Amino acid sequence: MTGRETPQVPPQRSGAPVAALDLDLRALVCPGLSVCVKARLRYDVAEPYAVYLDSHVDRADPITWMFARELLAAGVTRAVGIGDVSIRPGTGEDAGSVLVLLGGDEGSVVLRARTAEVTSFLARADRLVPPGREHEYVDLDGLVRRLLDHGRPWS
Repeated sequence: MTGRETPQVPPQRSGAPVAALDLDLRALVCPGLSVCVKARLRYDVAEPYAVYLDSHVDRADPITWMFARELLAAGVTRAVGIGDVSIRPGTGEDAGSVLVLLGGDEGSVVLRARTAEVTSFLARADRLVPPGREHEYVDLDGLVRRLLDHGRPWS
């Protein structure tokens, strides 16, 4: 590794169980107008605190957002989050939905998902790693060993 490269933290485990759900989200363009966005929610036991949202727009590779599983779960029933990701239950016309607000340097978007689909996904993730037991799935000793072992490439 040269001095200009930034070391990447290696994945905690390989071959760990995954929960995934393909969905058709609605991107809210303006009041009364939304467009369909193909997306996938993913949860990997190897990263027990995180969920991933892959959105498939006009690109070869999806745009991927990572945020806390706990944030998604809380956002089903109440407004949560600050910064780049916030989540809240829909009201009025959006009742029965979860609204995911994503922001970044290039703009922001509000994505609407069906509450039933999000809760189904979370239930699958909870069966893999029960909430509050995430720490049992993180190999901190192994991570520290890999970070301190400068002579070996990540595997």
